[in-house]
This record gives sequence, C-alpha cells and structure tokens, in this order.
Amino acid sequence: MVSLAPRIPLNDGHSIPQIGLGTWPLGDDEVASVIVEAAQLGYRHIDTAAKYGNEKGVGAGIAATGLARDELFVTTKLDGQFQGDDRAIRGLDSSLDRLGLDHVDLLLIHWPLPQRDEYISTFRTFAKLMEEGKTRSIGVSNFKPAHLERLVAETGITPAVNQVEINPYVVRAEQRAANHHLGVVTESWSPLAPGTGLLTDARILRIAGEHGRTPGQVVLRWHVQQGLVAIPKSRSHDRLADNLAVFDFELTADDLAVIAEFSEGPDAGVDSDVSGH
Repeated sequence: MVSLAPRIPLNDGHSIPQIGLGTWPLGDDEVASVIVEAAQLGYRHIDTAAKYGNEKGVGAGIAATGLARDELFVTTKLDGQFQGDDRAIRGLDSSLDRLGLDHVDLLLIHWPLPQRDEYISTFRTFAKLMEEGKTRSIGVSNFKPAHLERLVAETGITPAVNQVEINPYVVRAEQRAANHHLGVVTESWSPLAPGTGLLTDARILRIAGEHGRTPGQVVLRWHVQQGLVAIPKSRSHDRLADNLAVFDFELTADDLAVIAEFSEGPDAGVDSDVSGH
C-alpha cells in the first residue's frame, strides 16, 4: 500500500498534497516515465508549466498511471505571452490540450512581470476560467508581497497559492508572512537548493545521521514543519521514494535552530524571470 502525502487546505475549499513532483527541466521524452514511477510510489501532486515545454509528456505520464482523474492534483502555469486581455483563455486551452485533461487543479500566473502591468487583468481572466470549471483553484508564482497585496485589492480575489523559491538558504520570511496574513498557501520551488552544497553540508549530514534519514529528507521535513508545500524533482527511484517519506519523523527545536543558520538573508535568491521556474 502506497503512502500518500497529507493535504493542506486552500482558501477556496479545495486542498493540495503537501509534497508534489516538480517536472522542470524534464522534457517530454523523459517526464512520462518519471510520473508513472512517482505515482506508483504514492505521489498525487504533479507540477508543470507551459514554459517548461513538457506538458505533453506530463499528460502522457498522467494517462499511463491508470489513476482516476480526481486522485491527482495537477498544476500548470501560464507565462508572459498569456498575460493581458483574455490571452489566458487560449493559453489554458492549449495547456489542457497538451495535457489531455479537461481541467487542472491549480492554475498559476508564472511571473508577475510588473513592468508590463498585466497581472491584474490576467488574474481576472483566471477567475473566469475557474468559473468555467477549467481550473479548480487559481494562484500565482514568484509574486512579492506588494504584487500580491495589489492583486487582492484590485480584483477582490485572494490567490490560493503563491509558489516561490524557498529553501534553508532562501527562507523569505517576509513573503511567507504576507502570504499567511492573506490566507495564501506558500509553495516552495527548488526546495532542496540543488547545486548549492546544502545536502552535503556537515550540519545537515549530522542531523540526518541522528534521525537515520537522508539529507534531502531532513530538508524536506524542514519545509513540512514550516507548513509549506514542497515540489522537489528527481529522476531517481530511490530519491523519489525518499522525498515522499518525510511524514513519520520530526526535527527537534535544536535541529531547526541549526538549519536557521543557513539563511542568507531576506533578499537572497534569484530573479524569478531568469531562473526558468
């Protein structure tokens, strides 16, 4: 019997699995088999985007799992070419066609692109798409507090999710506080900070050894205990399994204090429109 991640309630009455499968930068030719393997392990949350160029492969993987549609939580994101006017209608229709689905569970604005000043009208279009049943929930990605507050003030609609880069190096305390204040769930992309040395740091290795866990499990457990949704990515069977097996142990206050030492400050991180996420 597979073990499923617990679900976190959203402000619109739906819920989201706390651990999902990130699919960037997997291509169409490799992502389908990863999704099938992940589903067999218990993943029920799949994250993609029009910009990733892999929605067709994601759709093939979803179909190959054999799972009923209501067993899976599927997120996609629309990037700048679909902002403004009602461009998001065509954008989501195209994504749904590639995915082979009649709806997604969560639709996100991929980046605010404030210099274009079109995210307000785009989110109003998202609300129409939700009313039409083409997405169950709507949210944003890479929105800073000022963008989020303006969005809520001008549309009267609170996004269900704000997906941003978060890991022990990039904690974004101000962003998370703003999300929480508005009732927005914070979702972490790049939760394991690949390429940074986080998972080989002696402090993380020590905590992992004390709990009999992998370094990745320690970091994902940190996300879980922060109340975050995390979407790690991996092609490896063992790592896929490890990334989901983080709900049967708990980091101590001392562990959390050590992990807090990693923070590089409130402005750490990369600009969302150049990161690819």
